Amino acid sequence: MTNRLAAGVIGVMVVMAAVSGSAAQTGWVSLFDGKTINHWRGFRQTTVPDGWQVVDGAITRVGAGTDLVSKEQYDNFEFEFEWKVPPGGNSGVMFRVGEDLDATYHTGPEYQILDDAKHADGKDPLTSAGSNYALHARSKPMANPVGEWNQSRLLVNGNHVEHWLNGVKVVEYELGTPAWAALVKASKFNEWPQYGTRKTGHLVLQDHGDRVQYRNLRVRRMQ
Repeated sequence: MTNRLAAGVIGVMVVMAAVSGSAAQTGWVSLFDGKTINHWRGFRQTTVPDGWQVVDGAITRVGAGTDLVSKEQYDNFEFEFEWKVPPGGNSGVMFRVGEDLDATYHTGPEYQILDDAKHADGKDPLTSAGSNYALHARSKPMANPVGEWNQSRLLVNGNHVEHWLNGVKVVEYELGTPAWAALVKASKFNEWPQYGTRKTGHLVLQDHGDRVQYRNLRVRRMQ
């Protein structure tokens, strides 16, 4: 193969790889531009409560308010986000949440956000960072030390749910199964019959009273 032909082949391969990489990223929608909280609002509110502000390029809980809900609703999706908490910090990300009941956790399962080292919930894998709060324990501790950013991915497709934390799948479960029903019945969520039953709903960033931060939030709908 001549040098000119080889160069041409390599050039085509580079272009194809770039196109392939671009295609792999299609469908993603940013839910935060680093400056404004336009894709979110307060639970049962039309605006963002003052307790949430943009600080250092991150959505930050700075004072009393309420949970943030996405303006859009999602059924099957991938949601990627980064988070950071202070010592002892606690928050959560919920999905398929409705606003017809009194609290976000009455309908939406929760991806636990936590400082495992200093919060009491960190002593139990069922309530540690990355767990499906109080129902499915994370498989291994994968959270970075407090003050460092963590990368998370939440995948929801039909009844199938996956929690990923810093590149590792730490939770996997199926909604609506007999096993799911048994877990809910034995938990505090049994008090709310619609918990985990919605087929579509809002994403939620929980206000648990601590200075949690979120950034690089993006979502991709799945067929």
